[in-house]
Amino acid sequence: MPQACVIGAGIAGLAASIRLRSKGYEVRVFEANPYTGGKLHAAKYGDFRFDLGPSLFTLPHLVDELFDLMGESPKDHFEYHQKSTSCHYFWEDGTRFQAPADRAAFCQEASRVFGEAEENVLGYLKSSDRKYELTAPVFLEKSLHRLNTYTNAKTLKALALSSGLGIFKSLHKVNQQRFTNPKMVQLFDRYATYNGSDPYRTPGIMSMIPHLEMGIGTFYPKGGMHRISQSLYELAQRHGVKFHLGTPVTRLHPEGNRIGAVETASGNYPCDLFVSNMDVVPTYRKLLPGVAAPERTLQQERSSSALIFYWGISETFPELDLHNIFFSEDYREEFRHLFETRDLANDLTVYVNITAKETPSDAPKGSENWFVMVNAPGDYGQDWATLRAKARQLILDKLSRILKRDIASLIQTEAVLDPPEIARRTSSFRGALYGAASNDRMAAFLRHPNKHSRFDNLYFVGGSVHPGGGIPLCLLSAKIAAAAIPECRNSA
Repeated sequence: MPQACVIGAGIAGLAASIRLRSKGYEVRVFEANPYTGGKLHAAKYGDFRFDLGPSLFTLPHLVDELFDLMGESPKDHFEYHQKSTSCHYFWEDGTRFQAPADRAAFCQEASRVFGEAEENVLGYLKSSDRKYELTAPVFLEKSLHRLNTYTNAKTLKALALSSGLGIFKSLHKVNQQRFTNPKMVQLFDRYATYNGSDPYRTPGIMSMIPHLEMGIGTFYPKGGMHRISQSLYELAQRHGVKFHLGTPVTRLHPEGNRIGAVETASGNYPCDLFVSNMDVVPTYRKLLPGVAAPERTLQQERSSSALIFYWGISETFPELDLHNIFFSEDYREEFRHLFETRDLANDLTVYVNITAKETPSDAPKGSENWFVMVNAPGDYGQDWATLRAKARQLILDKLSRILKRDIASLIQTEAVLDPPEIARRTSSFRGALYGAASNDRMAAFLRHPNKHSRFDNLYFVGGSVHPGGGIPLCLLSAKIAAAAIPECRNSA
């Protein structure tokens, strides 16, 4: 039976292992950590449970189809529900906006709070729909590195209409030209952070991202985000995928135009096929040190990282929901610090995720588990002790001002995750959450392809390769890679 080795058990590695198993391969997954899921992991601090990484769940059908692929009903193993409110937004001047998931209600509420004409808001959302429906089948669901992608009707149509997609304007410019209220502009500028980019530089085509929330919806998995990776791990195990946890791969061994084996501390494992879910930079630098690397791709600007505080809060806040954002007053300055000076501005946008709103057992009665995140630059050797302390104080000051409570006095338990630790745990180069940033209109085409150009049995999945970072795109990377891998039906 042909054997496949998957390096890394992040969400893309798990999805790849399932897809390879469905094609008839015997699959081994090697993971450096003693757990699976990569960034999609969880921990308990004191009496509070936290999802440690991604907190937004969209496009759940990409998880469902992995169960379908293996002949199982997703509902038997993985449950989720759609949220009626996508996010609660807060500004320093007291403005608050509870964003309904329902499109008509969103437009009405935006008109009431921001004074924007309902038809103007609806027009923007419809434009977001069109951009997504036109480009996703081409630029997100297919390889950009195969000729046949560019010779089908959908691609030709997308390219013909490219001038209307906002490719030649920044996301901020697109939003600024549409809305009259700066707060509304800021609200839609924030979607650049969904792939760790700068709204003042990322192309306006990124205005398709709101379609994920307001066209398709946001969801919450029963048991928390960690259940996404856990359910896929369990699915893979049920179908015979073998996992080697706590077993980092130290080298890939080339044999001509193929890879012959992975090397680990316990020995070499020959395989017929190899899939790397490791960030492409350490894949080349550490696993393929003697192989010519695609330097232009590897030297692209990295996406933002994050500083995350996990706080057990001793009270409840009815004005907060699962997703909450407290905006800074100078968004441009915030991103200038992230990508130019690589430090933190003196006013930060704060994201607070509270899973206890959906799963009360995640916190003791009368308490809440706050996942508190600010965008941070990647790790370039900064003084992170100083930056952590600065961020913590700025966050506490902002939340205390807006919520009119002394938040520091309510913290019962605390943990922190910074870019160097993200890099250490996940092998993400410089702690970047999404691989390369999309701060250039050509960024999508410069992402590393899902197949190696020289080694015909080496494939790549995950947030550092095409089509990008975040749960849905990581799952799509596995789907794209698997589509290029031949089936071997000589197995049961």
